[in-house]
Amino acid sequence: MNLESPKTIVNKSPQEVFNFLSDVKNFEKLMPENISKFEVLDEDKFLFALKGMPEIILKKKEATSPNKIVLGAAGGKIDFSLVGNITEIDSDKSEVQLVFNGDFNPMMAMMIKGPITKFIETLSTNIPSSI
Repeated sequence: MNLESPKTIVNKSPQEVFNFLSDVKNFEKLMPENISKFEVLDEDKFLFALKGMPEIILKKKEATSPNKIVLGAAGGKIDFSLVGNITEIDSDKSEVQLVFNGDFNPMMAMMIKGPITKFIETLSTNIPSSI
C-alpha cells in the first residue's frame, strides 16, 4: 500500500526543513490533536499513540540531506515506512510530501487506509506552522 500526502509549501530552505524533520522530537509538534502518547526513546526513535490505536514506534532509517528522511517501523508485526521528500522551490522555499509505504493484507489495508491517509495529511499540513 502506497499513500501520499498532499504537497505542502514551506517558507524555509530544504536544509531547514530537513534539519527539523531529522530531529525526531519535533514530530510531537506535527501530531494530530487526538494523540494520546508521545515519547522520545532515543535520538533516532520515538513512540506515539493516537486515541483508539495501538502504540507505534518509528525509527529514523535513512537521512539524505537535504532532500529525504525515511522513518520505519521499529519492532511490531507490521513493516512500513514514512518517507519525507523535500524539494527546493527556491533558496528559502521548499515543497514537502510524505509518503507511507507498507505491505498489508487486503483486509488490513482496507481498515487502515483512511486513518493513515488522514494521519499523514495532518503531519504534512502541520509542517509549515511548526518549523
